Amino acid sequence: MKEKFSTITSTCVPLPMENVDTDQIIPARFLKATSRDGFGDNLFHDWRYDKNGNPVKDFVLNDPTYSGCILVAGKNFGSGSSREHAAWAIADYGFRVVVSSFFADIHKNNELNNFVLPVVVSEDFLAELFCSINSDPSTKLTVDLPSQTITNLATGKSETFDINPYKKQCLMEGLDDIEYLLSRKADIEAWEKNNI
Repeated sequence: MKEKFSTITSTCVPLPMENVDTDQIIPARFLKATSRDGFGDNLFHDWRYDKNGNPVKDFVLNDPTYSGCILVAGKNFGSGSSREHAAWAIADYGFRVVVSSFFADIHKNNELNNFVLPVVVSEDFLAELFCSINSDPSTKLTVDLPSQTITNLATGKSETFDINPYKKQCLMEGLDDIEYLLSRKADIEAWEKNNI
């Protein structure tokens, strides 16, 4: 069982790049491991580190100005290959929410399966978020999963977002697919008894 997801208020890490693909999120050469642990160390590796393995000072994950468990990303986040390792890296780094105006479908589902909430907002709202964060890196967002709202606390503006009801329930209960089925074992057995 994972940590239950309800409402998160946090500062943000801005990544105002469009068309970020899964190979940029986690390069293919790091996909050999079978455990989900440690992938966060290589999140955005080729942007984070130079060829000698030294941190690139002006990349956002290396900039102490920005922190928090919400990644605000440009349009079309997670395109490219379907590797689940990209979602593993995002989750292992410590992000609980990724905000964008568009996600590749497979990556969006991989994030949900790894207890990261992908929040789709309008392009105007996304532009406002980047503006607020650039003006004040201490800007916070509140992501309220029960009400399916995201609020920019710098401006007070909010938007609603969509989420699959089943995935919403799993996040709020801290259950993966197998744990969800096991939690419904009595109901399943009762149905089988009456219908088979």
